[in-house]
Amino acid sequence: MNTNDTNPDDRSFSTLRANTFAVLLVLPVIIAVGGVYVMLHGFDSLISPLVSVSLWRVGFVMLAGIVAHELLHVATWRVFGGLPRDVLSLGFSWRTLTPYAHCSVPMRATPYIVGAAVPGVVLGLVPSLIGLLTASGGWLCFGLLFTLAAGGDALIVWSLRDVGGDTLVADHPTRPGCIVLRQEGC
Repeated sequence: MNTNDTNPDDRSFSTLRANTFAVLLVLPVIIAVGGVYVMLHGFDSLISPLVSVSLWRVGFVMLAGIVAHELLHVATWRVFGGLPRDVLSLGFSWRTLTPYAHCSVPMRATPYIVGAAVPGVVLGLVPSLIGLLTASGGWLCFGLLFTLAAGGDALIVWSLRDVGGDTLVADHPTRPGCIVLRQEGC
């Protein structure tokens, strides 16, 4: 599609805005879920596993979770968007100190939104629920940490709430978010 047929709508954000939104959106959720956990299972059940774990293990789990988060974006776009591997990439921005997944071609909004949401569900909400149901402070903390990590993705999903599922979107080349491509007259 050439730019003569489209009227692009930039739905990208600065990394600072995405991270600020993540904290403002997700912090109340973390406080609420943590509060429910403490009411159900007690404060000691939450803190005990955290005190006994080594920093190396925490670092490894965090690094593995970060890599898994970005791989989930790519895998979801590939499966739901039917995209070839060579248009999807992973990287790290040293300027903003953030990992990223990127797609170099436009895709329909539905797979883009699903791809943005999947890491927050798989690494955030599901482990948080497992922690609540099994009284596992470790699972809860992992889930809440990766719910926070998906806050910028939640901003992207929210920004596309008014976009039809078949509308083409292009991943922004340098910022979190995308550019909505609309045919003139639509």
